[in-house]
Amino acid sequence: MSPAKPAYRRWSLVLLVAALFLVGTAVVGAIMPRFMGADRTAKHLTHTVTRGDLVVTVTENGAVESSNNKEIKCLVKGGSTVLWVIETGTMVQPGDELVRLDQSQIEDKILQQKIVYENALASKITAESDVAVAETSITEYLEGTYQEEKSKVEKEIFEAEQSVRKAELSLDSALRLTAKGVVKDLQLEGERFALESARKELELKKTRIISLEKYNKVKSLQELQSKLRAAQAKLASCEASLELEQTRLDREKEQLANCVIRADTAGMVIFPSMAAWKDTPDITEGAVVREQQTLLMIPDVNQMQVKVGIHESKVDRLQVGMKARVQLQELTLEGEVSEIAEVTRPAGWWTGNLVKYDTKIKLAPHPGLKPGMSAIVDIALAEHTDVLSIPVAAIIEGASGTFCWTQEGDEIKKRAIRLGDTNDQFTVVLDGLQEGDNVLLNPLAFVEEAQQIAIEPSGS
Repeated sequence: MSPAKPAYRRWSLVLLVAALFLVGTAVVGAIMPRFMGADRTAKHLTHTVTRGDLVVTVTENGAVESSNNKEIKCLVKGGSTVLWVIETGTMVQPGDELVRLDQSQIEDKILQQKIVYENALASKITAESDVAVAETSITEYLEGTYQEEKSKVEKEIFEAEQSVRKAELSLDSALRLTAKGVVKDLQLEGERFALESARKELELKKTRIISLEKYNKVKSLQELQSKLRAAQAKLASCEASLELEQTRLDREKEQLANCVIRADTAGMVIFPSMAAWKDTPDITEGAVVREQQTLLMIPDVNQMQVKVGIHESKVDRLQVGMKARVQLQELTLEGEVSEIAEVTRPAGWWTGNLVKYDTKIKLAPHPGLKPGMSAIVDIALAEHTDVLSIPVAAIIEGASGTFCWTQEGDEIKKRAIRLGDTNDQFTVVLDGLQEGDNVLLNPLAFVEEAQQIAIEPSGS
């Protein structure tokens, strides 16, 4: 009998649990209808329609930047390697060192260029000497060689004239003696021949001086002047070559100076990524930079602005000069729209395919403004006074129109409404509601008709 007692006890426990379950089910069944009935009769969350002012704003996030940034660029031809760069956010004064670039290759180029320059200088000195020699040769010929040759020929002419006179005298004497019978005819002929020969010699000497004046002098001068012009041309070429090599040397020295970049204005140094563009990488020690690459920026903190992207649905309502409220952490500033982009930002999957237009909000100078500070910008697009408005959550739009539902006691009624401007929270009601009406919030959750209107196909 003892083995049966444990089994009996187990069955008693099972029956007790089953009885308790049936009792609990009956109690819950009796209580649930009460709660269900309470839900059906309770008032839904509503909003009372009133008159008031409605401000339509567009809110976007942006970043503070300067509208006037002093760009610090790499001016080294062909680029270089960064050896040292100042930390971003550092306040600098004119003359402070900002970036130091590798200058070893430039120093080698300077040494090579100095050799080329010195060779060009030596060629110029030689050419100057050749010009001086050519000029001296002309002077030497006109004042020396030519005068010497001319004097020699003139002397020979003088001697020839003397010979002619002597021959004439000798012939005259022979003629007198021949008349007296002292000199024979043959001797007389000899004297005549001597006179003719002296005259021929005189003509030859005179021809020589004419040739010296008209031809030899001109030819010699032309040869000497040609050598002078050639020497002068070579000198000009050497001078141009020297000037070119000097320019190249100066350029290399300038490149060497460009390896150390210093500030020419006071301000805060920032990286380009903190300014208008985000795709420019920040430079670091060891980075290779290209010529004309923007390395750093010194913004003008007295000309600060906030750049935000305005959605394409709102940009047409923007106008330059509109007021804006800029929230910077615990600081709130007033600004105004200063520029609206004509071309949209590129849209893609990385931007969620949102099409936005860059808009700049000008800020008045204020202590503590720094580039890169995050900002929340509210731009007032329109201001409506004394208008009826309802929450956007109370509106259902369908193919058949725009509706809301009002609650009067336990009765819920559909209202066709005509809407005006909206600020994405409240919408102006132009027709269909009156002040004091209670509109049902989120009717999709409670009204079956609202669900049907929301999903009805267009054109129904």
